Amino acid sequence: MVMEPKLKRKALIAVDLGAQSCRVSLLRFERDEPVVSVVHRFSNAPVSSDRGLHWNIEEIWEGVQAGIRACAARAPEGIASIGVDGWAVDYVRMHESGLPESAPFCYRDVRTERSEKEVHTLIPPARLYELTGTQILRINTIYQLYADKLARKDVTTPWVNLPEYVTYRLSGVAVAEYTNATHSGMVAVGVHRWSKEVFDAVGLNLTAAPRIVASGTTVGNLRGDLSELSALQDTKIIVPACHDTAAAIAAIPATGDDWAFISSGTWSLVGTVLDAPCVTDEARTQNFTNLGGIGGKICFLKNVNGMWLLRQCMDEWEANGVIWKVEDLLAACESQPPPSHLIDVDAPELMVPGNAIEKINAQLTAGGGRPLVADSIDAPATANLIFHSLADRYAKVIRSIEATAMKKLRRVFIVGGGNKNQLLNRLTREKSGLNVILGSSESTTIGNFAIQLAALDGAWIPGIGVPAEAVAKHAQQLTSISVAIPAGAR
Repeated sequence: MVMEPKLKRKALIAVDLGAQSCRVSLLRFERDEPVVSVVHRFSNAPVSSDRGLHWNIEEIWEGVQAGIRACAARAPEGIASIGVDGWAVDYVRMHESGLPESAPFCYRDVRTERSEKEVHTLIPPARLYELTGTQILRINTIYQLYADKLARKDVTTPWVNLPEYVTYRLSGVAVAEYTNATHSGMVAVGVHRWSKEVFDAVGLNLTAAPRIVASGTTVGNLRGDLSELSALQDTKIIVPACHDTAAAIAAIPATGDDWAFISSGTWSLVGTVLDAPCVTDEARTQNFTNLGGIGGKICFLKNVNGMWLLRQCMDEWEANGVIWKVEDLLAACESQPPPSHLIDVDAPELMVPGNAIEKINAQLTAGGGRPLVADSIDAPATANLIFHSLADRYAKVIRSIEATAMKKLRRVFIVGGGNKNQLLNRLTREKSGLNVILGSSESTTIGNFAIQLAALDGAWIPGIGVPAEAVAKHAQQLTSISVAIPAGAR
């Protein structure tokens, strides 16, 4: 009897869109063991003009296509599926052709300063929180869509969040994945549907919003020019957790109920996982958010300013002719004493681009501290101040989580690229008193792949999506491997 040769398992692609850089990664099975590599990286940044702060969506799309083509060239066994995740709240309005009506706004654009105030005259923040459980942040999609209305844009024009827009370009199907949709401030708390009351209150068109689907949903097959490549025929397009933080949390190999997480990157998202939403008066007062997690879980967290704040300072120093690398700043911080004054890293003015050092000095001066020199002489002191202030903020948020969610926390998992910052990790341990456990620095990619694998295994359940337990099984295996970055990746 002649045995048929064992077929290789097809590869998978994960696309992770970041506000500063994007990457396209490949998961292959070599001798039945998973191997993950980052195949393509490309930079990303909002573009400022007299029309506001926008994303170059076509440049992002070109980078995604280049990455997928590079992955296809490395995987002759074929690609089983592709999943896209990214940052939340931003969206693309589309013509009937499916192309962007205009360049999408960046969430940091100041247009929402006015719209947030006007929205709150139409629906009080307390009622908005009661309906959605979402942290009140002016970057939320609801305020951006209302800013469109104030600008007299057609509110009936269809829109889709940015990771799902790339998914649309791949599949031809427009959806809103649940974990990402919950960041909008317009999803009914704890369920997979938009809140009609919220849409009606602010005069937004519900028919313009895409239908909400659960994490791990297969929306269709790859279409277009990419589908003509031999490795990309019959490739499924699966929505993972399209919000990058939800994907990163899905990659945490934790059991029990005594752990918190910090997803550390451009933003720091500090929280814990709950089985049900927490929308108490205390949660609202503390401005915690109940965001969708995989398998019907709730990511109870707070957005904290992250490494973006340091990046703003580094950009200022570079503009003055001095280039600092993060690793050099970290080394220089080792000889710095603890700062005598800390700053509020979540102050509204520090959420807006530009003049970061001047804004930091304004806080220091107001608190009786010594202002920092704006040029690079005080760069180590500035970085040291930011790291100590971030760790202090993390600790305060964690203590608030314990009191509000009534949980006793003993561990905090730090995932994402920011967990390479050993100084910040140490300060977080000292200030929080929790055992710090480092997850994968590529946790978003690991979570993306784990969700795709669970979906391909048939674990998807209507109304829930892929169960957390099924994803955890794959995440455990993938977390134990290192992520290779070939020399050719950018």
